Amino acid sequence: MIIGYVGDSNNDYSLKSQIEKLKKYGCDQIIRSKKSTSKDEYIQLVKILDVLKPGDQFVVCKLKYLADSINQLVETMNYIRERKIIFVSIQDQIDTHIQTGKLMLKTLEILDEFNRNITRERKVASLKTGRPRGRNGGRPKVNQQKLNEAISLYFSRKMTVLEIQEATGISRTTLYRSLKKIKK
Repeated sequence: MIIGYVGDSNNDYSLKSQIEKLKKYGCDQIIRSKKSTSKDEYIQLVKILDVLKPGDQFVVCKLKYLADSINQLVETMNYIRERKIIFVSIQDQIDTHIQTGKLMLKTLEILDEFNRNITRERKVASLKTGRPRGRNGGRPKVNQQKLNEAISLYFSRKMTVLEIQEATGISRTTLYRSLKKIKK
């Protein structure tokens, strides 16, 4: 069975173009993703993939219609590979039924891992160089005396929250978070 997947697009031309290409490819069925959040769309995609059997083909016009990031793409491709489904991206010329398609996806996985490692290394290096200068990362500590003053002013109802923020330097978010803890 050959299932075509039409990703969300902002214009009708792109949707029609995707559908035409998938029909021309020979898809038995074409499924369109519903407009929703990225997470919901991924759940819809997994439900579609769960219907497919090993050896079935899952076809998209372009990788960009399948995932929002390389990380999400690699995750989706791993799921497809685990289920032994053949993946085809028409415009990107990726077909996991042949070796070059498998190589392309392996390359994407390597680039994703490389990117994660670089990010991790930069974060660690930044923390190491910042510590001698008194920067430990994370949220700065709140001046408890000023916070207590802000809470007192809030309960006195003599000032608005904006005025309290200006007078004490305590943000609205910090004030409300503290008030929430007091009410519990």
